[in-house]
Formats: sequence, C-alpha cells, structure tokens
Amino acid sequence: MADVAKVRSLARSRRQKSVRKRVVGSGGQPRVCVFRSAKHLFVQVIDDASAKTLASASTFGLKGSSKVEAARIVGKTLAEACKSVGVESVVFDRNGFRYHGRVKAVAEAAREGGLRF
Repeated sequence: MADVAKVRSLARSRRQKSVRKRVVGSGGQPRVCVFRSAKHLFVQVIDDASAKTLASASTFGLKGSSKVEAARIVGKTLAEACKSVGVESVVFDRNGFRYHGRVKAVAEAAREGGLRF
C-alpha cells in the first residue's frame, strides 16, 4: 500500500512541476494556488515576484455542506478577498490536481465572483 501512495505522490509532483513551468504569478497578475486534501481545500493568491501571499481561503469551519459546495463557497470568498486587496486578474495553478470536481468548482466560483483568468 505504501508503494501506491509513493507512486501517486511522485506522479502529482511531476504534474505540479509541469504546470509550474508555465504558470508564474507576477505583481499585476498573481497566481491562485489550490491545494486539495482528503477533507479540506486551501486556496492562496501568491505574488511570486515578491514571494508573498496576498489572500487566502479554506474550507476550515464550513459545516453541513458537500465538499463541492464548500469549494464553491471558498471560490466566492477568495474572489471577495482579492477584490479587497485590489487584484482583478490572476493565473490559475491547479497544483498537479485534475481540473475536475472541487478544483473546477473553486475556479468557476472565483470567475463568478469577478476574478479574470
């Protein structure tokens, strides 16, 4: 069982490096980085030029909703946080995860909230 986990981890890190080569955040267009664990979802808006996190949101404290619905709430929360910081346009970093399910729900909700990417 440990071998399967190791293979999955290595495959994700390979995909992550492939995505990261093409997706770089700047001051004018920061990077939205998504991390998906088994229970929670964490999203950050990162300016890679200055190595600072501008805004973040997660599913901690959200109760009584499905994981996909919680991801939609996180996407809308992130869009509001970005607007308060003055960020309107971002690049999306799926962090090696498939653009499907919770990752897709975050992206669509952030677009509905007013972020452009």
